[in-house]
Amino acid sequence: MSHHFVTSADIPVDGERISSSKLEGIKRIAGGAAAITGLISAYLLFVAPAKIAGPFAYSWLFALFFFFTLAVGGCFWTLLHNVSNSGWGTSVRRIMENLGSVFPWMAIFAAPLLFPQVQHWLYEWMTAHTEATKHGGNYFNDFLFGFYGTESMEHALEAKGEALLVNKQWYMNKVAWYCRFAFYFIAMGLVIRTLRKFSVRQDSDPNPGTANLFKARFHSTYTLIIFAITITFAGIDWLQGMKYDWFSTMWGVYLFAGAALNSMAVIIITATLMQKGGYLKRVVGPEHFHIMGKLLLAFTIFWAYIAFSQFFLIWYANIAEETSWYLIRNTEGWNVGSIALVFGHFVIPFVILLQAWLKKNPKLLSIVCAYTLVMHILDHYLIVIPERSVSLMNIIPDYAGVKTTIPGAFWGDIFAFLTVGSGFVFFYLRALTQTATYPHRDPRILESANVSN
Repeated sequence: MSHHFVTSADIPVDGERISSSKLEGIKRIAGGAAAITGLISAYLLFVAPAKIAGPFAYSWLFALFFFFTLAVGGCFWTLLHNVSNSGWGTSVRRIMENLGSVFPWMAIFAAPLLFPQVQHWLYEWMTAHTEATKHGGNYFNDFLFGFYGTESMEHALEAKGEALLVNKQWYMNKVAWYCRFAFYFIAMGLVIRTLRKFSVRQDSDPNPGTANLFKARFHSTYTLIIFAITITFAGIDWLQGMKYDWFSTMWGVYLFAGAALNSMAVIIITATLMQKGGYLKRVVGPEHFHIMGKLLLAFTIFWAYIAFSQFFLIWYANIAEETSWYLIRNTEGWNVGSIALVFGHFVIPFVILLQAWLKKNPKLLSIVCAYTLVMHILDHYLIVIPERSVSLMNIIPDYAGVKTTIPGAFWGDIFAFLTVGSGFVFFYLRALTQTATYPHRDPRILESANVSN
């Protein structure tokens, strides 16, 4: 190890905190940018003409889910650390918790999805349900008992030629959709809030022992199920729901792989920047970055395996409802992005991350992490945006002749990304300055600080 053997004398009694003045300027800029661009985004989503609001709804969904995966990934690493009783991860656990603590705030950016004005552009099945209710469905009964579907709604959908949607009505109905939406943020939000509370309580406990650690470990076991439900069904509801006749049994795992991979990239970059600012010097060393780099490599391989498995299963089955997903994303310019993912999201980082010396170098590893995040942006861009032209050409007359892209919509994609991204940065920096940089009263902090692998 490049740093000396750490003893209890090297650990400050009151912990180590980031000076709020160092980040206050950045936090204010991020918060102000989020507020201003958020108001403009509200106009673009709810007031602007259809030819602007429609494309921007897809821009918003793309940006939302990208940052959603980073926040929920922080929840995952916190849960995994507690369940596995990880010793090495104690030094960086607080970063995991702070990243995860952004998750409940993502509800602010997800809120537009609750409104029919936005749903109209994104989810054809919701429009079909609304139209079916107007032409034969009983609105009160369909709303009250919609979680399981009703006979009146089924007849109305069948009359409109939506037989496939009838078969999925037990899941794809508005009542169930709203209930699941609330569950994601309430349940997962309570989980990460509780775990972070146990961790922070340890810092100020006059008699720090293992009580809070055991509580965190116990509550992290069964709540892993909540995490799995959240990442899987949020992905189905918000992304897969754009094309309700498409389905994939690998979808939830695919999104999980990307979330775990890129949230770890954020954790590594955060640890590197904190060390550059003079923090974590005693408790985080090359061995920690080596371990986190190996996790980055592992999930790079895992993401590629799941991506290929999903493609292979759909290609082999050759079912029209499934293959349409890839046909759209292999048309004209989108094909370039799909090929770029193969090499850029897997081959290049795989070869680079095989180097042990590089994984021990925080700066070089952070560069790889930043590159990985760019590939994650491309991944989610290809998930959401190709559906835009396919869907809106049937709704907005101005786009009747559009095949693959909508002219000018790319600027909306950038604007939405900056809006949600500035809000994400604000809440993340806010969390980092609220607590000690690492759990200095955790009994395993010395074990973690002196880890060797």
